[in-house]
Amino acid sequence: MNARLERKLRTFAAVIVIGTIAGLAINLAQGRTSQASMMVGALYGLLMCISIGGVELFVLDGPLRDWLGDLSFTANLFVRSAIYAALIMLIQIFQSGELIVGLPLDNSSQTFWFGFIYSALVSVAMNLGFGIANIIGHRAFLNFVTGRYHSPVEENRFVLFVDIAGSTGLAERLGGVGIHRFLDRTFRVLTLAVVDYRGEVLDYVGDEVIVTWPERGGAIDCRPLRCFGAMRDELQRASSQFEQEFGVVPRIRGSLHFGPVIVGEIGDVKRAIVFNGDVMNTAARLEELSRKVDGGFLASRAAMERFKSDPPFTIRDLGRLPIRGRADGIDVVGIDAPAIA
Repeated sequence: MNARLERKLRTFAAVIVIGTIAGLAINLAQGRTSQASMMVGALYGLLMCISIGGVELFVLDGPLRDWLGDLSFTANLFVRSAIYAALIMLIQIFQSGELIVGLPLDNSSQTFWFGFIYSALVSVAMNLGFGIANIIGHRAFLNFVTGRYHSPVEENRFVLFVDIAGSTGLAERLGGVGIHRFLDRTFRVLTLAVVDYRGEVLDYVGDEVIVTWPERGGAIDCRPLRCFGAMRDELQRASSQFEQEFGVVPRIRGSLHFGPVIVGEIGDVKRAIVFNGDVMNTAARLEELSRKVDGGFLASRAAMERFKSDPPFTIRDLGRLPIRGRADGIDVVGIDAPAIA
């Protein structure tokens, strides 16, 4: 089973369990404590989560992902909300919970309008929340809500810098609008691997994307290394689409480092969660050096020593390389892969 399918099935199972419990809790909060009423509440939660969760994970985030991604925020919100509302309203109108349990059905017009209004409000609220979270990042959104980084903290993090090779020449060839579309499409493909390996997109800077993992999560199964390998695989799978639309397939280089960073909220208008520290600077300079090595990837020994399993591909010890800003240089490894020009 691949990482993406495993992640979706795990998420689907969690959504079903949480939805069933939530449906039961809502009925209890309304004073409906009979066994039949509790079964109805649990069934409504179960049915809604199976239908909405299944459509979201395996349709909207599957075959329709690229199409929805090309829509504006408002259009995307409208389409998703309409689909969610239709699913909720069908379950409400047919009174599926009562039907399955065997309770009498209420066929009044009031039931229809309640179902319609409830479906619309819940759908818009859910998708507005998802849309905002997607803009600023789901983990960043959660961290803002919980206030985790309201005061700066120090954390050990894996930091992965990924750069699109040859973007300067591509910009001259494709033009301003063309290179923007090319970068947008490339980053969308790359973030599939980031999500699969539980990374967090910190920022997009020009033709680079910066991804991070907390020490504990990143050390499992060499996730940052596997993420970079999966990024290249995703680009290879999408190569025919890139060739057709842009006449070129993107190639990437990368660097990985590990160490303490200071994480905290900053600013007033457009407040953000930022990462500061020598680790960020070193990772960026390693990415510059990766342009000169076979395989187009460098990882510091500090990062490699934190992994709890063997790397997913062959590693070459490159010894200590001089690096700007560090008098003693840094110990690095490379990977066996075709060179990136």
